Amino acid sequence: MKSFKSILITSLLFLGGLSLSAQDIHFSQFYMSPLNLNPAMTGVMNCNIRLVANYRNQWASVLRSNAYNTYSVSYDQRIPVGRYDYFGIGGTFWGDRAGEANFATLTGKMSASYSKRMGGDRNSANYLVVGAEAGVAQRSIDFLKLRWGLQHDGEGGYDGSLDSGEDGVFDRDNFIFGDLAAGLLWFMVFDENNSLYLGGAFNHLNRSNQSFNSNDEDLLYSRFTFHAGGEFMMGRRFGLVPGVIVMNQGPSFQVNAGTSFKFLLGNRRTYQAFQLGLWTRISNKIETGVLNDAAIISTRFDYENFSLGFSYDINISPLRVASNANGGFEFSLAYKICGLERRGVYCPNF
Repeated sequence: MKSFKSILITSLLFLGGLSLSAQDIHFSQFYMSPLNLNPAMTGVMNCNIRLVANYRNQWASVLRSNAYNTYSVSYDQRIPVGRYDYFGIGGTFWGDRAGEANFATLTGKMSASYSKRMGGDRNSANYLVVGAEAGVAQRSIDFLKLRWGLQHDGEGGYDGSLDSGEDGVFDRDNFIFGDLAAGLLWFMVFDENNSLYLGGAFNHLNRSNQSFNSNDEDLLYSRFTFHAGGEFMMGRRFGLVPGVIVMNQGPSFQVNAGTSFKFLLGNRRTYQAFQLGLWTRISNKIETGVLNDAAIISTRFDYENFSLGFSYDINISPLRVASNANGGFEFSLAYKICGLERRGVYCPNF
C-alpha cells in the first residue's frame, strides 16, 4: 500500500505539472528574483550591476531523488541617461526539472527597461519603469519513465510490461519555443530606508504551442502578475518589509503575501541587516475553490552589497498527509557592484 501510495502521488504531481503546463516556476522569495518577477525590474537598483542566484527544492519528502528542482541565475545593470533617468539591461537563465520522468524546462532570456523620473529630488523621488523581455525555451521529457494507470497491477504495485494504452500519443520528447513578456513598475522612495512600489507583468505574450504531439496544439497560457511591497522603518533599528504577489495563468492562480521584520545591525559606515519573515501561499484547486497551500518562514542577511536568503515552505494543504507537512526550501544569493557612479537614492532596496 505504501508503494502504491508513493506511485499515486508521483503520478498526480507529474500529471498535474504536465496537464497544467500553464503554471510557471515560482519562488517563495520572489523579491530576491527580480528579473523572473517582472522585466521592468531590470536594472532597478541602487548600484550599477547585480548578480542573483536562486535554488528551490520541493517535494523531496514525497519524491525523494525525483523532487522538483528549480534554479535561476541572472545578471543586470543600469545605465544612466541624462540627469535622472536610467536604462536597464539584463539576462536570465533558469532550469526546472520535475518528477521521475524528468519533465524539464530550460529558458534563456534577455530583458531591458527604461526608468523615467516622475518627480522628487536627490533623496526622495518616484519613477515609472517600462520593461520587456524576449527569450528561448526548451521543454523535454523521458517517455520511457512515464507510468500510466493501466500499468498498475491492482494489488498496489506497478508492472511496466503492461500495455499503457498510450502508444502514439506523443511523437516528440523535446521542443524549442520563443517567449515574450512585458511589464510596468512604479515606485516612490521617501528616503534611504522608506519606500513603496507596485508593478505588473504580462508573460507569454505569444502563447507558444506546448504539446508533445506535433500534430496537436496546446497553447501556453499567458500569465498576469501583480506585485507590491515596500520598506517602512518603525524605529531607529527596526522596520517592516511587507510584500504580495498575485499570479493568474489560465485556470490557475496563486497569491503569496506576508511581511519580514527587519533589524539593522551595523553602524553608519557598514550596512548590516537581518530579516525574519512569515508568509503564506494561497492557490486554487481547479474548479473547486481556494487552497491554503503553505506557510513560509524566511530569513535574509544583508552585509553591504551582499545578500543571502533562505526560506522553508511548511505544507498545510491536503497533501501534508503524504509529505508530513514538508514542502520545499530555497536559497537566494545576490551581489551588487556599485562602482563610482553616485546619484543619490534611486529605488527601493530590492
